[in-house]
Amino acid sequence: MSTVTFADLGLSETLLRALSAAKYTTPTPIQERTIPALLQGRDVLGIAQTGTGKTAAFALPILQHLSSTTVRAQPKSPRALVLAPTRELAVQIARSFETYGYGLGLRLCTVVGGLGYGRQIETLQRGVDILVATPGRLLDLIERGNVKLGQVTFFVLDEADRMFDMGFVRDVRRITQLVAKDRQTLLFSATMPNDIAKLANEILKNPEKVEIAPQGRTIDKIDQRVYFVNSSTKRALLSHLLSDASLERVIVFTRTKRGANRVAEALEDQGVRSEAIHGNKSQNARQKALDNFSRGKARVLVATDLASRGIDVTGVTHVINFELPADAESYVHRIGRTARAGASGVALSFCDGSERGQLRSIEKLTSQRIAVVPTPSNEDMPAAPPMRPRAEREARDAGEDDQRNGRFRPGGHGARNGGGGRPGGGGRRSFGDRPSHDRTGHDQTRGDRPPAPASTEFRGGDFRDRPQSDRPQGDRPQSDRPQGDRPYGDRPRNDRPHGDRPHGDRPQGDRPRPYGGPGNNPPHGDRPRGEHRPAGDRPHGDRPQAARPQGERPQGDRPRPAWKGRKFGGGGGGGGRGRGRAA
Repeated sequence: MSTVTFADLGLSETLLRALSAAKYTTPTPIQERTIPALLQGRDVLGIAQTGTGKTAAFALPILQHLSSTTVRAQPKSPRALVLAPTRELAVQIARSFETYGYGLGLRLCTVVGGLGYGRQIETLQRGVDILVATPGRLLDLIERGNVKLGQVTFFVLDEADRMFDMGFVRDVRRITQLVAKDRQTLLFSATMPNDIAKLANEILKNPEKVEIAPQGRTIDKIDQRVYFVNSSTKRALLSHLLSDASLERVIVFTRTKRGANRVAEALEDQGVRSEAIHGNKSQNARQKALDNFSRGKARVLVATDLASRGIDVTGVTHVINFELPADAESYVHRIGRTARAGASGVALSFCDGSERGQLRSIEKLTSQRIAVVPTPSNEDMPAAPPMRPRAEREARDAGEDDQRNGRFRPGGHGARNGGGGRPGGGGRRSFGDRPSHDRTGHDQTRGDRPPAPASTEFRGGDFRDRPQSDRPQGDRPQSDRPQGDRPYGDRPRNDRPHGDRPHGDRPQGDRPRPYGGPGNNPPHGDRPRGEHRPAGDRPHGDRPQAARPQGERPQGDRPRPAWKGRKFGGGGGGGGRGRGRAA
């Protein structure tokens, strides 16, 4: 164990007192290597897992630099800028700055979406030293003229890989161009894909590269396990695991927002206090859910990947992946919510038949094989509670959408009038919110047959290496039915030899041909097919053309239309009723 202390890193006495009050005594490896480089004025490229203390690694040197100068904060012009991908992470970083910088007299402002502009603009107008922001809201304020980045001397990109995954590539590049050229830049990321490496080469100048562990490597103190379970049995398995009192503070991750709502509702119906947090909730609702979870008012927090990097709650004992993430990097950040600050934790994952590819990608990224836990039988697991009525579920989802977008309807969070264009009423539902294999969105399952146990679907135990389209050869004998049972097996196709009748016995001309082939037209009356009469056999004069009087034809009795012979648009002649050009 390292014997280096924060005092050995060259921090000021004021910062040491603040760290001592927060009960921080020993720096983590990334803090031990990053803080001296930043105090020397160098750029830093940090690669480390989540939960290793990156925030303190860049916050402490920035606080010491800003407090050592006599420059006062100017209106709308921060001196340090920290970009974070999510609101939760931005709030977490701001709290860390407040904790470490207590007594320094520096001003701090947090700019995130989901909140009103008024208070943020007012705080920026008074002048701030440190600005923590998300890219979207920051660009909005820049376009309004409420923020100027020309005096930023410390520029931090935290969780850069997550920002790129969320589509903030152009926003980050625009902000980078607005920041002062003479600055100190810090870039932290858990992984280093090609896009991040390209950006680092563009914005960093001779950086100090700090890599604590190989990319994608998870924390060693996390005990990782996987359950092979049917998708329809996941809720029952989750309830079974939560019956164990050792799961004191649990975070459950789902892929979709509505999936998070469904899991939280099912746990509430079973008496497990839980909160859901995802992008459809307003910032105040998300912060309230985090506070209830951190204070112990809620035992379970159900979250999506959007919030996986902004949850910094101490004492999380277990992380449960109710659904495996689409990308392996998100798995690393999910399970990083436990075993923080040197503690240990447990990460459990539920894997159904459609998620085998994700599991293999995770094991390839982390370079380790996850231990398989036998799935309890259906008799040992409690029955999943019935889902709430569909109208109630969709009314809740519609209410969250309206709350996020700032639309409030009288009468609570009911469904839209007219049913939103869907039969049976209910709010809107975006495509892709529920996987196609998930039947939890219906009030009833198909038929009365209970779901097959995991031992039936996952025959053979650990099936992760089996191709998804591979069916065991021994499941059904291929020769279980005699050949004679097939209707086509009674008469072979080659009973009659092909040589019974010579092809030349009958002339081709005597053989009738089916109609419809080339050159075969249906017969015309009683005329034999073989008689062909030239087109000129009958002269045109056989039938006199004047056989019918002219008056019998309709054309002869009809007067000539008035418009014939007239020039359109030219005011043409004859008749005062013509369409002439207007005078």
